[in-house]
Amino acid sequence: MNAPTALTALLSQAAEPARLREIPYNYTSFSDREIVIRLLGERGWELLQVLRGERRTGRSARMLYEVLGDIWVVQRNPYLVDDLLDNPRRRGQLVDALNHRLAEVGKRRTPDVDAERDTLVGELAALVSRAIAAFDTMFRDVAALRRKATRVLGRLTAKDNIKFDGLSRVSHVTDATDWRVEYPFVVLCPDTEAEMAGLVKGCIELGLTIIPRGGGTGYTGGAIPLTWNSVVINTEKLEAMTEVELRELPGQAPGAAPVPTIWTEAGVVTQRVADAAERAGYVFAVDPTSAEASCVGGNVAMNAGGKKAVLWGTALDNLASWRMVTPEAEWLEVTRIGHNLGKIHDAERAVFELNYFAADGKTHLRTEQLDIAGKTFRKEGLGKDVTDKFLSGLPGIQKEGTDGLITSCRWVVHKMPAHTRTVCLEFFGNAKDAVPSIVEIKDFMFAEQKRSGVLLAGLEHLDDRYLKAVGYATKSKKHGGLPKMVLFGDIAGNDADDVARVTSEVVRIANSRSGEGFIAISPEARKKFWLDRKRTAAISRHTNAFKINEDVVIPLPRMAEYTDGIERINIELS
Repeated sequence: MNAPTALTALLSQAAEPARLREIPYNYTSFSDREIVIRLLGERGWELLQVLRGERRTGRSARMLYEVLGDIWVVQRNPYLVDDLLDNPRRRGQLVDALNHRLAEVGKRRTPDVDAERDTLVGELAALVSRAIAAFDTMFRDVAALRRKATRVLGRLTAKDNIKFDGLSRVSHVTDATDWRVEYPFVVLCPDTEAEMAGLVKGCIELGLTIIPRGGGTGYTGGAIPLTWNSVVINTEKLEAMTEVELRELPGQAPGAAPVPTIWTEAGVVTQRVADAAERAGYVFAVDPTSAEASCVGGNVAMNAGGKKAVLWGTALDNLASWRMVTPEAEWLEVTRIGHNLGKIHDAERAVFELNYFAADGKTHLRTEQLDIAGKTFRKEGLGKDVTDKFLSGLPGIQKEGTDGLITSCRWVVHKMPAHTRTVCLEFFGNAKDAVPSIVEIKDFMFAEQKRSGVLLAGLEHLDDRYLKAVGYATKSKKHGGLPKMVLFGDIAGNDADDVARVTSEVVRIANSRSGEGFIAISPEARKKFWLDRKRTAAISRHTNAFKINEDVVIPLPRMAEYTDGIERINIELS
């Protein structure tokens, strides 16, 4: 993934063959090749390719494709599956019709005319026959597994929380990527955190692949079922939370002031935590663009950041403790010892205590401790992303649900400086003209923080692809068209005059190059500036705007080179 690849190598790749669509009723994004391989295997596609060039009337091919189309349209529509499960007689008629059509193909075989070709047709017909039998068997297997799942899981949660219906399964087939592979077998919506370990244990007993899901706003496909016998455990009902609580955290220095924290269950929407912090005069640092839809459990699993990460880091930096269920259906409570109340890489050591409990949540099994050098988390100069993606084995965070299900957590919240102004910096022309200005602004702000205490409390960069996707309205009157890139930043400090001076200097630096800067002072005006950044969470428009949706870390001085390279790939490979 991280191996350097020359841009010319990507651009020289041969174009894909045309995506043939002869299978009827295929309203999905799957090509004929993908469908045939899923139903008949690679050998089935090889046979079809050979026989395609030897067609005479094409009637046999059409009948065979109709068989595959009937199977496919049912498999890809949970409502049809439910209907046929409820009507065995109708299901039998469908299977009989499929076999009849295949038999008609058999009647048209001509072994005496071309024995070699007939052998291939016979092999293909056998594969289709097996596919029909598997299709018929699938219904019996699904019905039996549903009965067993209802019996096993019904002891662990309310029956209404066990959802086999088409609507629930359709709603959980994808996330913000809109990538669709398989529908989940069942969706579970537990009422309480206490139910989680038992449900995981029950799903293991049933042999189901477990997928945790919150708001479904992720871009990495972590909540997408890849096998039919999967269960999505939706945590959105786990929405208990506290207001800001002053707590003594484990490992605090004697006499240190209590730390402001908020406890939340995994299904709490991110914006609710931010609102609770604001009510008490604090700031919640985790601020992804999807804050109004994402859940905090996903923020932990993805190590979410946002515009405030430049000051306080990502979820990793702001967690005091969290609770999760492991793949062994054990409870795991992770507690940060001696939290430095800032970015984790600034601490000499990051110590975590891991306490494991049985599924009952009471029987203590063992205690472990992770002692990690702080500097291993991020390279020097890296703003918010982490260098060690594995986080030295720290459970839960940035594992996307692969090592367990987050159920609750306690967050550290922060005090914002007294005065804040927001800048919007629009850069026009080539990226290479804008980047030196951005580097100069960054260096100036870092120096100013040491000099006067005025700091960069929030930062977000949007390039022209995002700007087009969200319908950005250019603020500049002297430049035409969309900017090449836009920077939004919060500049904060406890002295109003210093904040005003620094903000004006940042705008001056932008104006001296190929940019133009604008300042928002009132809370209302500042929210309007940040609104464009929030609009990038408009999934349907955003993800289709460009081919590569990247989330990478690059040296700031090389951002222009990177931007131009990505644009070239998008244009030449589209």
